[in-house]
Amino acid sequence: MILRRLLYFMAGATALSVSAGVIVVALAYGLFALVKPYVGAAGASGVVAAAAALLIGLIGLILANLARPPKPPKRKPDEPESVVDRIVDFVRNRPVTAVGAALVAGLLAVRNPSYLGLALRTFVEGRQPPKKPGR
Repeated sequence: MILRRLLYFMAGATALSVSAGVIVVALAYGLFALVKPYVGAAGASGVVAAAAALLIGLIGLILANLARPPKPPKRKPDEPESVVDRIVDFVRNRPVTAVGAALVAGLLAVRNPSYLGLALRTFVEGRQPPKKPGR
């Protein structure tokens, strides 16, 4: 049942791809026939190639904009950071220290799991950031 649905899906995707290719070729030939009387056969080929390059560039720009990662939501200044935010900031700001800490935490977890719990609790509780004057 699942294999049959997958095969039908793949056949449908293939049919759509082939029909899109036929449409592109037909449009290219139509453009060629339209501009051939004005610029000749070689010029018409160049116009078709330029139109194809323009289309590919436009599609590339659209896909590149769609692939851009979303911006993280802005936090309010008085909103406390979550544990995940603190960990990500620590790894970004101090990558070598973070790798060393990960290795030490792994060794501690192998030797004595209670040390790992203590280290995690210390990191999670940590220090509160200093309050700004006037608040």
